Amino acid sequence: MSCGCKTSGDSAHSCGPKKTANGCENVNTCGNSYKLSVFDWLSNINNPAPNRCDFVEVRFKNDRKSFYKNVNNIPLHIGSVVTVESSPGHDVGVVSLTGELVKIQMKKKKFSEESALKIYRQANQKDLEVWQEVRKKEDGVKLEARKIAGRLGLEMKVTDVEYQGDSSKITFYYTADTRVDFRQLIKDYAGAFRTKIDMKQIGFRQEAAKVGGIGSCGRELCCSTWLTDFRSVNTNVARYQQLSINPQKLAGQCGKLKCCLNYELDSYLDALSNFPSSSTTLETEKGKAFCIKIDVFKKKMWFAYVENSIAWYDFDIDLVKKLISKNKRGEKTLPLEDLKQPDAPLQSIDLIQENNVDRFEKKNRNNRNRNNNQNKVNNNQQGQGQKRNRPERQERPERSEKPENQSTNPHSGNQPRQQKPQQQKPPVEKVKAETSSDTEQKPQNNPNKKKFKKKFPPKKDKNA
Repeated sequence: MSCGCKTSGDSAHSCGPKKTANGCENVNTCGNSYKLSVFDWLSNINNPAPNRCDFVEVRFKNDRKSFYKNVNNIPLHIGSVVTVESSPGHDVGVVSLTGELVKIQMKKKKFSEESALKIYRQANQKDLEVWQEVRKKEDGVKLEARKIAGRLGLEMKVTDVEYQGDSSKITFYYTADTRVDFRQLIKDYAGAFRTKIDMKQIGFRQEAAKVGGIGSCGRELCCSTWLTDFRSVNTNVARYQQLSINPQKLAGQCGKLKCCLNYELDSYLDALSNFPSSSTTLETEKGKAFCIKIDVFKKKMWFAYVENSIAWYDFDIDLVKKLISKNKRGEKTLPLEDLKQPDAPLQSIDLIQENNVDRFEKKNRNNRNRNNNQNKVNNNQQGQGQKRNRPERQERPERSEKPENQSTNPHSGNQPRQQKPQQQKPPVEKVKAETSSDTEQKPQNNPNKKKFKKKFPPKKDKNA
């Protein structure tokens, strides 16, 4: 049985265990259901029986939701497919929220309990088969509807088509800039599709939400994932944030200004409340100066002379406030050149070395290879020096050079062991010289080194 969370209504998709509060495991990933899904944080809490909520939130294709009353007290959970009352006939939808949170959503959306329709039953196999069949027809119906509208010469665009669960009604969602005359269009639609026709006009933002896509930020569109209410956005929002009025950059895929421009507007307004007005003029000894630019993050304002607007001078807002108060007293300030203080250079350390233009060139690699080779040579020289300075293993004298008075018994206590290196000091240097000469001659005359001779086949004797 399909859970209905796919917009196509594929029956191969299973909603998993039906007796869990979470319901369908894929309810957040299939189709447009991520925007429509609601997290029930009261699912693990058992509500008292007398205060039990009889209302259930049911979602349909795209972003359409409604609240229904569970008259027959059917045990429902998130992901259950139900058959609900409609006009005419009945419709099929998926339960998106149950419990006490439904009352909060109804209060938020100002939905009256008296106008709520009722739930008939859980969808049986016949309801699901009819529902999935009409879902498969929607793409073809949408293309045919566009052809009919184009044949009539109507300036409209059919964005989406939605069949009712019992195939007794088709809803066409369209966008248009002007008013459209549907009298002939509805007649043609009714004759072509043989069912009841319902036309609903939507805005361009709602169209982008239904179609979906990837924004300039690299993420999925906000309107197609979580944003449900669309607030108006005007160009003043861009001016407050010191953005260039470029419609190509500020417009979204819907052709309107981006909704994300409203997200940080309150922070900018709060920061600009401490700034003087952008129309401020300063009376200096050299002439009038007006404000050209404002930087909210650095808390600076740029001024230039009226006669010479090429040279800009930036000042902190605290200094600008002092200059404004001085002008109000009737005093002129010093010229902007004298007020400007030299900025101390900031030394920044680039740890990642992303600002280095030549970081991908070969010369850096060659330098690194040279440094690595030098390090290897230095390490080898140090290792050889350490090997030469090891006197412990090579300082042992040969047995023939031992003094006669020394006993051969190692356990004899006639002479202490600490006196041995003192008595054998003179021959040690000779041994060193001999061992060093031997080590130098070892790689040349090594008797143990195997010499491989090239083997040739034996020559044949002609006289044999």
